[in-house]
Amino acid sequence: MPALDPATAAVRAGVRSLLVERLTAGALERGDLVLAACSGGADSLALAAQLAFCAPRLGLRAGLVTVDHALQPGSAAQAARVAEQGRALGLDPVLVYRAADSAGSAGPEGEARNRRLRALADARAESGARAVLLGHTMEDQAETVLLALARGSGTRALAGMAAVRGRLWRPLLGVRRAQTERACRDLGLDVWHDPTNDPDGPWRTAAGTALPRAAVRARVLPALAAALGQDPVSALARTATLAGQDADHLDRLAADVLAGLLEGEQGDQDERGEQGERGERGEPGTARGSDRGEAGDVVHALAVAIEALEHLPAAVLGRVLRGLLLHAGAPAGALGHVHVLAVTGLIADWHGQGPIVVPGGVEVSRGYGRLSLVRPTERCRSARAAHRPTHRTAGE
Repeated sequence: MPALDPATAAVRAGVRSLLVERLTAGALERGDLVLAACSGGADSLALAAQLAFCAPRLGLRAGLVTVDHALQPGSAAQAARVAEQGRALGLDPVLVYRAADSAGSAGPEGEARNRRLRALADARAESGARAVLLGHTMEDQAETVLLALARGSGTRALAGMAAVRGRLWRPLLGVRRAQTERACRDLGLDVWHDPTNDPDGPWRTAAGTALPRAAVRARVLPALAAALGQDPVSALARTATLAGQDADHLDRLAADVLAGLLEGEQGDQDERGEQGERGERGEPGTARGSDRGEAGDVVHALAVAIEALEHLPAAVLGRVLRGLLLHAGAPAGALGHVHVLAVTGLIADWHGQGPIVVPGGVEVSRGYGRLSLVRPTERCRSARAAHRPTHRTAGE
């Protein structure tokens, strides 16, 4: 029997290891269906081939889903070719999804990603698959870290892509792109080269420049390797792993603090409910919540004792404040670092500044030893705007 090509063996080991780990953790059971998301590129095609090999040997069913993003000419024909390759590999079911249009403004790369994620979620739900495997490699992880660094992101973003995030699993984060390409050659698979991955390809930013990830892939990583005299990919991937461990620990610490604050809020709500008929007002608790305000103008309120926040380490405080803002009604997708930083100033740099307004209309202010978060009704906001023209919104 001929020896297995080392590149093919590396891809196979990545796929098998993650499936075994998920089986051991109870996230997979024998007989479950797992889908490989495949574009026809080397990474996802090598992934699909090794899922077809590994899954039956572990008592699992293996299928394939390919997404026609409908964003470039010939996309439907390419999706059909991928489906044919999937059937030839013995994958079943083989699903082709045409991504739905959306009114987003995320740019071509972001729009493609959003369409793909929606289609993959639909495919998993409709097929009953337990998870979808994605073909991101160590190079993709390195690119993600560099982009996060360039944007000034924190440890969570520097952690890059997780091997397991919900029902999207990435078994090839420890595999190099050259290995997936060689594995496809070893197996005689016909690889598609997506022109949008070329920095001089058809997709451009609004400013007419190359897409950031494509430029990092083709220009920045090679330049960095030349400047350092060594390949930086594995080191950047290691940075992602270390940052992920730190971020996980900080997130757990912040979650414990936040849970304590919100538990205190519930206790204060119960106490206020008992006192309400008598018109009594107790001393400040750790946190306080209310479902109404003056004349019904406040639809949510939360008050946290400053002393419960002011001694928290900065890395934990920012996470706790973000959690409080989300709990008060700020939408996660719109809540950015600039908003959390502005609210942090009410704790760490207090000099009498006025209220901060963050996305979702949540107004945060400091007074009487408390940090108060309220979300006024439209009527209340209109009235306040009329009487307070200098009202400041975080980030403006």
